[in-house]
Amino acid sequence: MFPEKPRVVIDTGVVVSRLLRPDSIPGQAVALAQRKATLLISQETMAELLEVLTRPKFAPYINADDLTDIIQALAGIAEVIHVSVKISVCRDPDDDKLLALAATGGANFIITSDDDLLVLNPFGNVAIVTPRQFVDGYGEGSPHAGT
Repeated sequence: MFPEKPRVVIDTGVVVSRLLRPDSIPGQAVALAQRKATLLISQETMAELLEVLTRPKFAPYINADDLTDIIQALAGIAEVIHVSVKISVCRDPDDDKLLALAATGGANFIITSDDDLLVLNPFGNVAIVTPRQFVDGYGEGSPHAGT
């Protein structure tokens, strides 16, 4: 059951997919979360996004001005959480920061395509879902579309 205004952590890979292919399922999931949820970010997740987007393979798609705009926009629409817990349960230690953000920020969902996180579903009270599951469960036509 979805809360009225869920608190959501979005994995970096899903955000990158949204930027590169806005009409993709990950793109739809991010757009839906922006409209219907409170997005949660931390200094660690912002740093990871910045590091990923400055990789040479993304240079043809995202220039420095775009990157600045993206980071400022995300910081303006998301709730910045100061992570106060250390979690070490994921088989990929780099993903523990998302679990810690979700735990500290009182998240209802983590949206990810990462199997290292998906195998942990649920993590306490946090549902770890794919972009498709989020869109299907919360998108237009779902029982929760009006919430």
